Order: sequence, then structure tokens, then C-alpha cells
Amino acid sequence: MAKTLGVGIVGAGNISTTYLRLAPLFRGIEIRAVADINKAAATGRASEYGIEARSIDGLLSSEDIDLVVNLTVPDAHFDVSKQILSAGKHLYSEKPLTLSLKDGLELQKLAAKKALKAGCAPDTYLGGAHQLARKLVDDGQVGTITSGTAHVMSHGMEHWHPNPDFFFRPGGGPILDLGPYYIANLINLIGPIRRVAALTSMAKPTRTISSEPRKGEIIKVTTPTTIQALLEFESGASVTLSASWDVWAHHHPNMELYGTDGSLFLPDPNFFGGEVKLAKPGKKARPVKAWAHPFGTPNQKHSAGMMANYRTAGLADMAAAILQGRDIRCSLERALHGVDVMVSILRSGEEKKFIDIKTTCTRPQALGIKEAKSLLKKN
Repeated sequence: MAKTLGVGIVGAGNISTTYLRLAPLFRGIEIRAVADINKAAATGRASEYGIEARSIDGLLSSEDIDLVVNLTVPDAHFDVSKQILSAGKHLYSEKPLTLSLKDGLELQKLAAKKALKAGCAPDTYLGGAHQLARKLVDDGQVGTITSGTAHVMSHGMEHWHPNPDFFFRPGGGPILDLGPYYIANLINLIGPIRRVAALTSMAKPTRTISSEPRKGEIIKVTTPTTIQALLEFESGASVTLSASWDVWAHHHPNMELYGTDGSLFLPDPNFFGGEVKLAKPGKKARPVKAWAHPFGTPNQKHSAGMMANYRTAGLADMAAAILQGRDIRCSLERALHGVDVMVSILRSGEEKKFIDIKTTCTRPQALGIKEAKSLLKKN
């Protein structure tokens, strides 16, 4: 097999710019074409980044494409991913993998039948900050993790996104949209989840778009926008997860983990970098000295200053795993477990009871400094 996999993208929306801009940082992958049901969108994106625009069927039948990235809207993920695998191409999907466990299991079965590999975002837990936290956990710095808290709360996407409708429909909402970042990182740090319980609600039946170009339009809300969940892990740890788009302001930290020998304080799992703090017994929390992890190095301007953004790291790791014959860190199995957890949280809110998780997975292999550098063209 060639040392570089040809990559095609299906879906030329906002997120495609991130993949197209950051993919050149990584070895083992080369984005060669983009396709979209909107031909003008594909043509525009292709022209912007100097690649080819192809029809979806044309891209999937292209001999120079080994792996296809599915960047369509969430409620199209299953159909498009199935089409990609059926065409004999390896699959990497944006999150969430699917909107139901049934669909995810069908993709898993199809990939196995076709002897193809599949992976799925998010890959932010591969960032320098979260891998530093992983090292602290693996080194026993907090002992056995017994509990924790996670909060992802704001007032939604209608204030900045040009087309926020899908965020407020089934398949959107804070659990399926932002939950993947938090759940993937919890799996990375603690392992698989055994059962969940939740209370769910929505503050308003409609939202008013305040962003351009549709400012003033009213959109319906048809999925829960506030979720209070309890996650019990196979290890015995329990974590509370609060996810809401009905909050104007709060002081909750993004993620805290409590162990028998200390407490760990993590930055937002939606991002690659940030400060990690550790509190040992009887001591105050103190920042952990940042390590030289390449995926923690700031490389992009943000409203709050420079930030680390290495999205596409998961895709590059998948390509390397295919070429090397090893496990994919952002694997279909882990993404499927995440889907199982998320849809079970929503189901628990509807049925008012604990829901046992049907799937399981292993923790992904840690991504240390050496391993991360091996994914980059320059290190």
C-alpha cells in the first residue's frame, strides 16, 4: 500500500474548511477532491483550496481516493457513510457517527464485511492538554478515579451560525452535537460506560436567529436543549454531565475528575489545548507544567487569543493505523459506544429510568509526544 492515502471529502460546508486547511500539516494523507450535493459549493471549496470538485458518485468511484471523509449534516451521516463503505472506501466521519445505535451497528457490520476501516471524530482528546491529563491518570497521580463532573453550557448556536436549524432538530441538541467531545475524552481517561440516567427539557419551543444572513427568522426547537445526565463507568466511577443551550452564563468548570489520591482539572474537551491542574491530598490545585506535545502548541488566532487547533489529527492517525496495521484511536467501535451512550441519555430523559449501555470498547492507546510528532510532516 502507498505511504500516502488519497482522501476525498463529501460535504463542502463550514467544517470542510477546517479539514482542508489543517490536513497539509499531517503525513500519510492528501486531500484530492471534494463533492457536495450542491455542486456550486463543491466547486467553490475546490477552487479555494486548489483541489478537484467531483460529483459524489464520481468521487466514490475514483481510483485515486482510498479514504472518504463524511462532512454532511448529522441526519445524513448514516446514508452517506453507508454509501462510502459500499463503494469500497475507508470511512472517516464527523461526529456523531450516526443518530441511532441500530444504524451504527449496521455500519460496523458493513465495514467488517467489506474488510474496510472506519473512524470518527472527535479527535480533540488527542490534544496536548488532554493527553497530559491521560499521562497523569496512567501514572497514578490521582489514584483510582471514583467520580467527576463535566459541564458544557451556553445559549446555543443561533447567535453565530449562519444556518443553525439542524442544531435544534433531532440529531442536534447539546448532547449529540457537543456531547461527543466530552464522552470521547471520558472514555480516553476512564474507559467505557455501563449505564446512564438523565433528565431532559427545553426552555423554549422556538429560537430567533440573531446571526446573518437570516437574522430575525424563527426556527422550531424539536429536541431537548438541557440535559442533566449521570454516567456510571464499567470501572465503577460515576460522572455527572450537564449539557445545555439554555444558559446565559455560569461558573462551572469544563471537566473535573476526582480520584483516591487527588483531583484533576481539565480544559474544554472541544479544544486541543489549555491548562491542566492537579490537586494532591490536602493541597490546593496547581497548574501542571505543560509538556512539549505538538498538539498543544497554539497555531490559530481565537477571540480569546492564540489556541491549538489540530483537527484532522484523528484522520491522520487513522491513515497511519491503516498503513501500519494497528488500532485506530478514533475508531468506529469507540464512536459507536459514544453514540450508544448519547442516545441512551436522551432515551432515559424520555423514559425516566436508568438505561444499560449495550456496547463497550477499550480505552484508546495514549498519544504521547513521540507518537504525535510521527503524524506531522514537520516535527
